[in-house]
Amino acid sequence: MGSERAMNVVASAPGKVLMTGGYLILERPNAGLVLSTNARFYAIVKPLYEELKPDSWAWAWTDVKLTSPQLSRESMYKLALKNLAIQCVSLSEVRNPFVEHAIQYSVAAAYSTLDKDKKELLQKLLVRGLDITILGSNDFYSYRKQIEGRGLPLTPESLASLPPFTSITFNTEDTNEQNCKPEVAKTGLGSSAAMTTAVVAALLHYLGVVRLSSSKDRQGKKDTADLDIVHMIAQTAHCNAQGKVGSGFDVSSAVYGSQRYVRFSPEVISSPQAAARGVPLPEFITCVLKGKWDHERTEFSLPPLMTLSLGEPGIGGSSTPSMVGAVKKWQKSDPQKSLETWRRLSEANAALETQLKLLSSLAKEQWDAYRCVINNCSRLRSDTWIEQANEPNKEAVVKALLGAKDAMFAIRYHMRQMGEAAGVPIEPESQTRLLDATMNLEGVLLAGVPGAGGFDAIFSVTLGDSSSTVAKIWSSFNVLALLVTEDPHGVSLETADPRTKEITSAVSSIHIE
Repeated sequence: MGSERAMNVVASAPGKVLMTGGYLILERPNAGLVLSTNARFYAIVKPLYEELKPDSWAWAWTDVKLTSPQLSRESMYKLALKNLAIQCVSLSEVRNPFVEHAIQYSVAAAYSTLDKDKKELLQKLLVRGLDITILGSNDFYSYRKQIEGRGLPLTPESLASLPPFTSITFNTEDTNEQNCKPEVAKTGLGSSAAMTTAVVAALLHYLGVVRLSSSKDRQGKKDTADLDIVHMIAQTAHCNAQGKVGSGFDVSSAVYGSQRYVRFSPEVISSPQAAARGVPLPEFITCVLKGKWDHERTEFSLPPLMTLSLGEPGIGGSSTPSMVGAVKKWQKSDPQKSLETWRRLSEANAALETQLKLLSSLAKEQWDAYRCVINNCSRLRSDTWIEQANEPNKEAVVKALLGAKDAMFAIRYHMRQMGEAAGVPIEPESQTRLLDATMNLEGVLLAGVPGAGGFDAIFSVTLGDSSSTVAKIWSSFNVLALLVTEDPHGVSLETADPRTKEITSAVSSIHIE
């Protein structure tokens, strides 16, 4: 932890799409397939003051400045160096609980893990203050109103014409209420989890707790232990900021990238929480870091020559917590029926996972046959795909494609049944019409509502180059195709502030490779 540590540290973490496992993922041992995306949240950490003031060793508090350029917000905080209490001293008093918890828990992790020599350097860093800037890719937010306001068509090209990190307009209904924060329209990619993870990663690297890899030499096995620390701190900060222990798939994918995920036991966080009343924060964090984290994470990403696309219907978002609440209420009121629906949904999820894994292994073993089938099927509707099965290797690929498509239909059917029984629009009628039309297009393998469903977004997985056809058809349905695609990489260290042109071009070239 030398003087170079006090320079700018920029970390980024991706947003996610939960392809399967909506609702089921809340309970162990149900798995979900979560894809990380090229939409990234960035956190920039540097010292607030250039040099130490003569009396700085006597400071009981340090200053923290949090800047969010997209929201035109700047908040000042005081962080107590003894008990790590955090206090907002800005006149605006607009709080960001996710970043506040990320700061407290990251500093607590430094106090609880660094040895005596490093603690002196840590103290020097902290008394110079923390200057934190957060930036989210445009893909996290809805810019429909701006696009429509400029008289542009609802196309990915119109989205691409917006400058990176464009300022976000507020939905200001009810903002005159005392404790009501203005909400921004989001696309459902998990901005709070990506933001929390990016801030935790940047701070832990800056304070010398972990050493992250840069995007160019993506995380190898060597720094899994460092990523595990980022994961535990980000997961705890995110849960406490939300006021509940969630399934954590969004934070896990922000840290590690695309994966098959089974949640951790809630006690990992809630037991130390209960025991920690009155305990110093570093001790609480020590318990968290030593806890029995029993989540399961296995490698998973889309098979080659397949593209993830997301569409924003613009009907207004859905409240995931209230939908989850309604489903839980239904489970209690009709345990037998709900258990049967969950079992069937779980089987359909597992079938889709099996077929996608089979396609990935066929791509490795029979590349020529695989590529040929994918390219041909990308130009055909699925009812004619079977005609491509004119030799054994190709037949195996076609059968796996059709098996995946059937599994998706089954998933959608059981999700709709669950929504009807629970009285919530998991796949609303408008989404059903849109998804059916999408599934009928040339080259479309899958289409569905990600995560908890509702009106937030739809996703599709297409073969070869057929995603551009989907974008055009979506546009005719008044659905804006986003610029999001799968990027299986998790959290990483960036080389510079993403607002500079150099990093923007460097990042785009990484994603194209």
